[in-house]
Amino acid sequence: MSVSLEGAVACVTGGGRGIGKATAEALARAGARVLIGDVDLGPAQAVADAIGTTATAVRVDVADPASFARFVEAALQLGPIDVLVNNAGIQRTGAFVDQDLELQLREIAINLGGVVVGTRLVLPSMLARNQGHIVNVASMAAKMTVPGAAVYSASKFGVASLSRAIRSEIAESNVTITTVLPSAVQTDLTAGLDIRGVPTSRPSDIAREIVASCEHGRPEVTVPRWLAPVGVVESGVPERWAERLKRAVGAQKRITAKNETTRAYQARTARS
Repeated sequence: MSVSLEGAVACVTGGGRGIGKATAEALARAGARVLIGDVDLGPAQAVADAIGTTATAVRVDVADPASFARFVEAALQLGPIDVLVNNAGIQRTGAFVDQDLELQLREIAINLGGVVVGTRLVLPSMLARNQGHIVNVASMAAKMTVPGAAVYSASKFGVASLSRAIRSEIAESNVTITTVLPSAVQTDLTAGLDIRGVPTSRPSDIAREIVASCEHGRPEVTVPRWLAPVGVVESGVPERWAERLKRAVGAQKRITAKNETTRAYQARTARS
């Protein structure tokens, strides 16, 4: 069932930068009242200020259920939540055995735990009203594992699987859940990475698909859309073949290469 965005209450996590920022702006243009959540309030407030009176910024740590609950309560002051976009996420890169365990667990808590918490907080009221739409931003890494970003891949696999399972549970309702699966997006998360030859999108491309999903409610959307068949490659061929291909293109070396830009992003996410 489609959700009309005119006058709707929409919540976006990770809304201070990248995909979240573009999504908040796009939802506001479509007529929604937008609550912009981010662990860094400054960037979220800047986005809200630029949008105007239909946007509000609130600090939220999606990995903290109490913080997320306060974010939801702030949204409910505007009215019932019609749309939730679980977008907040980070990507730690490096060999699995070389990374700090606490940061690995934090990555899972943000990328997957945040989706669990947000959906658990918002879904009951949507089901009670028999309307609403949730967008969970995953990644094409949910379809094809990425050496050098093992925990990130696992967290995004989890988001896609969680979304699919919940969709099955609520199939008889009018509430919809769309999983968005972008390839590399031109944000801080990929800045500095060697992604030559990888299909890339702009944050506005992802935002456009998120807004469109409020109308069509499709289960999964890849960005760009022509990448959809690629998801079957890893599951459809022997693992050793897939691994040979990844080694041939230097996948791990490319994603774990360090430079000033990637170090700055890794340092910022370590403080998230």
